[in-house]
Amino acid sequence: MEHGFFRVITPARFCELLSSFAPTASEVVNLEDCLDRVLSENIVAEENIPALDRSCMDGYAVRAADTFGASEGNPAYVELARSAAIDEVVTRPLRPGECMGIATGGSLPPGADAVIMVEHTQMLGEATVEIRKTVTPGENVMLTGEDVGVGQVALPAGQRLRPQDVGLMASLGILSARVFRRPRCGIVSTGDELVPALATPRPGQIRDVNSHTLACMALQAGAAPLNHGLVPDVRDALHQSLSASLERNDVVFISGGSSIGTRDLTIEVLESFAGSEILAHGVSISPGKPTILARVGGKPVLGLPGQVTSAQIVMLVFGLPLLRHLGGDATAFDEGRRTMRVAKLGANLSSKPGREDYVRVRLEWRDGELVAMPRLGKSGLLRTLLEADGLVRLDASLEGMSAGQEVAVWVF
Repeated sequence: MEHGFFRVITPARFCELLSSFAPTASEVVNLEDCLDRVLSENIVAEENIPALDRSCMDGYAVRAADTFGASEGNPAYVELARSAAIDEVVTRPLRPGECMGIATGGSLPPGADAVIMVEHTQMLGEATVEIRKTVTPGENVMLTGEDVGVGQVALPAGQRLRPQDVGLMASLGILSARVFRRPRCGIVSTGDELVPALATPRPGQIRDVNSHTLACMALQAGAAPLNHGLVPDVRDALHQSLSASLERNDVVFISGGSSIGTRDLTIEVLESFAGSEILAHGVSISPGKPTILARVGGKPVLGLPGQVTSAQIVMLVFGLPLLRHLGGDATAFDEGRRTMRVAKLGANLSSKPGREDYVRVRLEWRDGELVAMPRLGKSGLLRTLLEADGLVRLDASLEGMSAGQEVAVWVF
């Protein structure tokens, strides 16, 4: 294959290629391990929640029609048939003109269709209740199956399980679920100049940053990262490390092999695997243009820039959605799931038409307005990300933006 330096594709096309990879296989996990996992099949309710009509308040179960027109100045009067314990199921129907004392969570008797809060009543003697407020049918009542009914899909396949979803499972007595397996994510850092974080760099050397930041970001996306250590810019060493990583993981991120000095080495090693395919030689974003995407043994391999800021931007824009997609999230590439805030741009920004620019910004309140202040700097510096609260994307059609314009800030 003729490499050339770049065969750049658009970010949209890059995401299309990423979404073509199949999600992981499914597995069954216990209820306590379900949080943030994605269901691979529907959960169908085998019972009603609530099981019976239940009261939301302490008060009296009534026929709503018996309260119509009741007010402070014109109360209604009903007879107290009885009071019921919270765990009692009353079978005797409530007759017109009667009420039943009930606690929050207690089951309504047949014939009752509402609950009047005790605050809106007054006992007169031992058996008469004065009602000072009109209630409507269903008021202060949780109806049978109102949360979920027998045979309904309680939680659909593709749902990423939140705490409230796990709570619904518990309410149904469901103690396990079939979910997509967490993607196993291999991280390979390349570069003769890299040394471990515990080492003292000599001139020309730097401590490895990307292995640690990429692993943390993978964890945030619900993946299981595996660091394969530092690899020198040597063909055999990179081939061996990549082979081991592909064997153990669902996706591999190579950090550092996409710069002008080592990019062709990475391409050469990727192409040396049987059946491999180079899907992209670059993507039209800044920072991060020299990003590589390959398919090796059916698995995605991303070659990320070695510069720390570029690597993290590419991971945010492409890597984390890919990991969520592999974990079964059908909305992983939907930009609508990003946390956005509207702010006024605090300074002019220039941009090169034909590429998407991701500018790091800090959010500040000035004179009652939220202002996005650009944090510009070289992609080898961590400072622009350390000082930033989010990103402003400049569309590929723009030549820049002016101070004072409203922008959408993608908040980290």
